[in-house]
Amino acid sequence: MIPVRVLIIEDDVRISKVHAKFLLEVENFELVGVANSIKDGKEMAEILSPDLILLDLFFPEGNGMDLLYELRQEHSAVDVILITAARDIENLNNALKGGVFDYIIKPVFMDRFRGSLQKYENYLKKRNKVKTVDQEFVDGIFRDKALSSYEEEKRTLPKGIDPITLKDVLRAFEKAPSGGMSAADIGDLAGLARTTARKYCEYLLAIGELQIKLEYGTIGRPERKYISKKNNQ
Repeated sequence: MIPVRVLIIEDDVRISKVHAKFLLEVENFELVGVANSIKDGKEMAEILSPDLILLDLFFPEGNGMDLLYELRQEHSAVDVILITAARDIENLNNALKGGVFDYIIKPVFMDRFRGSLQKYENYLKKRNKVKTVDQEFVDGIFRDKALSSYEEEKRTLPKGIDPITLKDVLRAFEKAPSGGMSAADIGDLAGLARTTARKYCEYLLAIGELQIKLEYGTIGRPERKYISKKNNQ
């Protein structure tokens, strides 16, 4: 197999050297360049035409996600593995929408790094060995990628918070009235028990996605109403 040509775009020179060293230890991968800024990364991507970019997210002059979207808008065929310290669900979702092949959270360990590249190599072998596909072949490709995405998303969340359930809760808030909803209301919309819905709402409250409003009735404790900050802007 022809070596996979890889460009590293990482602002921290020390980390880029570590990733370059990791890359040299993986068979069938060739380092074609290292860029330490978004500007240099874009220019090198255009000149070198790599097969794969290992892309950081945070740069002093901007966000690596902007470069990812720019590459997609220009219909670049390069694949991207995002390597970042970002652990929030929003960046992960944006990365998935941008079509990244994998999402690795810093600090990067050799086993995880090697596993990602080997998975990418296997993907290329599957993709390149056929000219036409059947449903079984397509399902195999997407199943592998979906499992990888789910596993990576799960790693970014605290114990007990499932990414699929979290998305169901977020979708429920898209239907929320301006006055907010109780945990029971969210549970009904998302198909969850009230206690489960409340756990997810409290998590979203803790990370700043929701705000709380106490609604006082005639008797008893006030009811907690959860309001989406996005829907309330």
